[in-house]
Amino acid sequence: MKTVFLGELLMRLDTRNNERFIQANEFGVRYTGAEANAAVSMVNYDQEAWVVTVVPDHEIGQACINYLRQYGVKTEYVKKKSGRLGIFFLETGASQRPSKVIYDRADSVMACAKPEDFNFEQIFSGKDWLHFSGTLPALSPDTAELTRLAVKTAHEKGLTVSCDLNYRKKLWSQSEARAAMIPLMEYVDVLIGNEEDAATALGMSPENVDITNTDYAIAPYRKLTEKLYERFHFKYVAMTFRKNISASVNKWSAGLYDGKEFNLSKEYTMQVIDRVGGGDSFSGGLIYALQDKMSSADAIEFAVCASCLKHSIPGDFNHVSRDEVLTLMNRDGSGRVQR
Repeated sequence: MKTVFLGELLMRLDTRNNERFIQANEFGVRYTGAEANAAVSMVNYDQEAWVVTVVPDHEIGQACINYLRQYGVKTEYVKKKSGRLGIFFLETGASQRPSKVIYDRADSVMACAKPEDFNFEQIFSGKDWLHFSGTLPALSPDTAELTRLAVKTAHEKGLTVSCDLNYRKKLWSQSEARAAMIPLMEYVDVLIGNEEDAATALGMSPENVDITNTDYAIAPYRKLTEKLYERFHFKYVAMTFRKNISASVNKWSAGLYDGKEFNLSKEYTMQVIDRVGGGDSFSGGLIYALQDKMSSADAIEFAVCASCLKHSIPGDFNHVSRDEVLTLMNRDGSGRVQR
């Protein structure tokens, strides 16, 4: 299967050893992006993946391209234009101190991209799947229109389209998100998100539930996936469930509704090394599992296990293989040394 990932690339600057921003005198440098993170997962599962984006026409832009290429992601649809690369700063929390993200993305080269910058008819020729997230239309009115054109073209050409709602309140307001995201759902086959994403971006919440409460019953969320499925005519609705015991310990699970059954994964308790990219690794795992024609029950378990493993890895990319995910699926999560 051949999958296209459309979205912004960013430079991630993170503090070392759980330092706070005010302590830091150096930052680690990585290149990342929600869709690129999922693309790397697909390559690790021996699938072909293309990233479609714009980077600056200078050495930093080339560094982005090189960074993707070293992991096997195809970059022929990455354009270079004059401008700046978006940045985010990460302060990794621990124990009861949460992680913090500061964005510096305004007027980035991707935020300034125009719909005419990409020939989507050509890009989608011979491809099977398009994935995007809500961070792309959040960048600017032009990227919102670019996203609409991309998903419409992909839908018309018969590609499966998946969307991670990925609402970020630091990028746009709830009303802006709904105005852009709800019309896009007409072209989406596989929806990925959590209860807060559904509430903020699509205006649909579980009934009689406080979505900020991490001690919840699953039944209202099962009903929410059914309502989303019926309203927007998706093929699948995946909803993740995160219980934050602390910044260092999370419980993680997910459910997948396929129009007939709501399949709930096992819940995993994770010691969190790096949470950023956890949702993207879930998206990559689910896309792969559905492409591999796993059952709905196995597909959601594969996605959750893939993301569970990602939380143990520094950086945004999920550097695990299909066999490693299957090992965890088969209930070997002991962490014993493999000799």
